[in-house]
Amino acid sequence: MPHSFELVAEYQEDVEQVHRAFGQESFWLAWLVKGDVDDASLDSIRVGPDGAIEVSSTQSVRRDQLPGIVAQLHKGQVQIKRQESWAPITNGHATGAIVGTVPGAPISLSGTGVLAPNPDGQGAQLKSQITIEVRVPLVGRKVEKFLSSELTEMLASRTDFTNAWVRENS
Repeated sequence: MPHSFELVAEYQEDVEQVHRAFGQESFWLAWLVKGDVDDASLDSIRVGPDGAIEVSSTQSVRRDQLPGIVAQLHKGQVQIKRQESWAPITNGHATGAIVGTVPGAPISLSGTGVLAPNPDGQGAQLKSQITIEVRVPLVGRKVEKFLSSELTEMLASRTDFTNAWVRENS
């Protein structure tokens, strides 16, 4: 059974500035270099004339760098393929979606999010609903919980990175 959870990110800058960062190749290249992986590539980024954003990336982690329970699910290096998309800003909000797969492993991730003004009036807030599914009897649930913890840490890191990147690049 898939594991679903909610994540909330608080940005110091407004929706427009955060959304603009998500559409910048330099943002993604800097973020991927910072990531805690062995290799990462920005496969494509497209920004439509209406402001819609589509980003594809691949991240690779050597098997010996994975926790034991995750390493059991896949032989060799693990590649994580991510597609993230953001709709244009409408009425001060932007919706997003993410899909993650691990080719050759029974793991999938999907999520949606809403980037909106922070309710306190300062900056922006991203509320995301994430679902992770690991289709392996007995250990799947443990791996899902481990991955949700890792994603929570990754979102906190990306939030800090985004706040700093927007400040430095505005």
